[in-house]
Amino acid sequence: MKKMKIAGLVLLSLMFTLKSLAQSDATQTLTVPLSSPGKSYSLKVHLVSGSIKVTGYEGKDVVINVSPRDGNDDEGSKTVSGMKRISTHGSFEVTAKEADNNVTVNTGNPNKAIDLDIKAPQDVKLQIGTVNDGDVTVENIRGELEVNNVNDKITLTNISGSVVANTVNGDVEVNFKAIDPKAAMAFSTLNGDVNVTLPADTKANLKLKSDNGDVFSDFDIDVDKTPAKIDKTTEPGLYKIKKDDWVYGKINGGGPEMMMKNMQGDIYVKKASK
Repeated sequence: MKKMKIAGLVLLSLMFTLKSLAQSDATQTLTVPLSSPGKSYSLKVHLVSGSIKVTGYEGKDVVINVSPRDGNDDEGSKTVSGMKRISTHGSFEVTAKEADNNVTVNTGNPNKAIDLDIKAPQDVKLQIGTVNDGDVTVENIRGELEVNNVNDKITLTNISGSVVANTVNGDVEVNFKAIDPKAAMAFSTLNGDVNVTLPADTKANLKLKSDNGDVFSDFDIDVDKTPAKIDKTTEPGLYKIKKDDWVYGKINGGGPEMMMKNMQGDIYVKKASK
């Protein structure tokens, strides 16, 4: 019971600090201690507007630097029936909740663009995503990563573990230091390149598809030459032909499935230099 009271006080303090600083455009910092430092933990971060950067470091706390973006300066000069706009739309709120080594970060005003620059212990289960007006960047992290964006790119550098990364309008670029040899992974975008660099000894079953682009690799891929499967459906009023146009292949004898897909753009499967 005493532990629950302490956790509640920490959360209230974080929320009060941000609210009291809401009218300041300077970067503000939240420091979130973990219940069990040094042990496995999870970090979830979700934005509607803004960018997210997560950098792994050797510390024990999750340190969140919050930078609200300035509004449109032109709005201050607008008038309505002789009245001049004086509101600044500058208020914002970011809440960080921690319980049992699970950290969740959310914002209170989804229409306010905020940039989050987070330093986190390197071994983490990470789930992050944004929708508008910002990249998602992750560096020097080990663990299980689930990364989403909608209207910008995803860049993951010096990653160890497994990744599922998806965006709609932007490139997906991932550079692995080491991979989880048992985990399936997926990388996809609608409009952009998929560019994944893997350790030279990676074992994987590749599943690749670019609707309006090309696929490139410097790995020696054992491509499946089996003719593409064609399914025909005939029903009253419905006649359909579907061709499976995925490219299947193995690197270093094969392993867990690794899917890469886009519609507009190219796919690059690169071998890391030793």
